[in-house]
Amino acid sequence: MSEQIITGIDVGTYHVKVAVARIPKNAGPNAKPEIIGTGLAESRGLKSGYIMNEAEVARSIKSALTQAEKSAKLSIKNAHVAIGSIGLEEVYSHGEIIPSRADSEIIPSDLEKVMTDSEERIMDHIPNRRILHSIPLRHLVDGAEVLGRPQGLKGTKLEVDSLFITTYEQHVNDLIRTIESQGVFVEDIIASPLAASFVMLSKAQKRAGCILTNIGAETTSIVVFEDSTPISLKIFPIGSNDITNDIALGLRIPLEDAEKVKRGAMTSATYSKKRLDEIIHERLRMIFGLIDGHLKKIKRDGLLPAGIILTGGGANVTGTVEVAKA
Repeated sequence: MSEQIITGIDVGTYHVKVAVARIPKNAGPNAKPEIIGTGLAESRGLKSGYIMNEAEVARSIKSALTQAEKSAKLSIKNAHVAIGSIGLEEVYSHGEIIPSRADSEIIPSDLEKVMTDSEERIMDHIPNRRILHSIPLRHLVDGAEVLGRPQGLKGTKLEVDSLFITTYEQHVNDLIRTIESQGVFVEDIIASPLAASFVMLSKAQKRAGCILTNIGAETTSIVVFEDSTPISLKIFPIGSNDITNDIALGLRIPLEDAEKVKRGAMTSATYSKKRLDEIIHERLRMIFGLIDGHLKKIKRDGLLPAGIILTGGGANVTGTVEVAKA
């Protein structure tokens, strides 16, 4: 087996990021990929993660790809693409079938069929949307929950509770077309919060139960894990830019200065640290209030032993960790 090259592309509202990884020849199943090339370019032509000007977005993608190819010393031909924005939504469903074998033993094709039934039940409710991820949450055989694998068990009815992650079909098509215009074939599309979880979370954290929170510029995303399975994904239309705006209004300073103040790169005698902390903490409490409300909605409030893991630019704002713990 020759070495494997994997490329990832993340087209965000502010930056296009490209990473090229190599998995060595004859590497074991737990081998970690080696990053051999990266590219970063300012995003242009996007608004809230959506493509408004394909030509400008294409130029940004080309710039990041060129950097990554140069540092990796290879030509990028295909890639896995991460997609974010407030268009990501979760949909829960339920499916049930009668096992196909005469002796009622459940076989792999039955697991596929019950997920297909689960998917078909939601299609009329998600027009103009594409399913990115289909995740079985739990199986039941004759009404009893299966704690392990249902394959090999016998029963007259197989059921599944499932989670589907969807986004706008048009947005996906626009993104694929723009990337492939640069000569790169899009192998698949993955929701950004799930992509981040592969890097940010350990197996132990996912198994115990945790919430990965990414505070970006315009949005805050969360993905909740339990028993090593993502059980919820949510995007909130609020991010660190809102903190910048609050500082600018509260302290009556230009947005450029407010951004520097937020990052701790600028201080002034014209305002008190106490007042600045009040402004920042008020917005952070709003963000974590939304997260707490969602956890209560899915009945996981206080039930995630591995706690909250913070990432994204907003996670570095002074007071974020303290407010998250409150």
